[in-house]
Amino acid sequence: MTKSRVVEQLTYDVFDTDMGWVALVGSDQGIVRASYPVSSPESALDHVQPEVDTAVHTPEDYIHVRNLIIAYMDGDHVDLSGIAIDTRDATPFVRKAWDACRLIPSGETRSYGWIAEQAGNMRAARGAGQAMARNKIALLVPCHRVVNASGALGGFGSAGLPLKSRLLAMESNH
Repeated sequence: MTKSRVVEQLTYDVFDTDMGWVALVGSDQGIVRASYPVSSPESALDHVQPEVDTAVHTPEDYIHVRNLIIAYMDGDHVDLSGIAIDTRDATPFVRKAWDACRLIPSGETRSYGWIAEQAGNMRAARGAGQAMARNKIALLVPCHRVVNASGALGGFGSAGLPLKSRLLAMESNH
């Protein structure tokens, strides 16, 4: 953690959506960590460790973000890219890769090579893959929209390919 986070109070919320429970941890600058939808509030909170351990539960701070995510999970065409995220702990390349990922329109996909090029190093497709694997701001950095050069879905970490496929299908129905 950066020194600025030592004195900064993190806050969190956990809420139910049509696809499952989602947890968010935020700072004054934006969302620091977010879970994918999971089966229980406890599991969602487990996915936002370790930041949630020092955070204060303040659901009132998340009303707008919670409503947007719930609408998105309901299948509504909702743009989550305007939600502020706090990426100051990320390396410059990872930050650029996450920013590029947020530019991918809902219902569309881009390759790891495209992410790498947008992040300033067209030969760093593997690095872009690692940046997506390190994504701790699920849904807000929509790495489910990033696929292999062949168009194959590729990895999706602990969330699994069924969720990646479900999110892409839901978005393409908009």
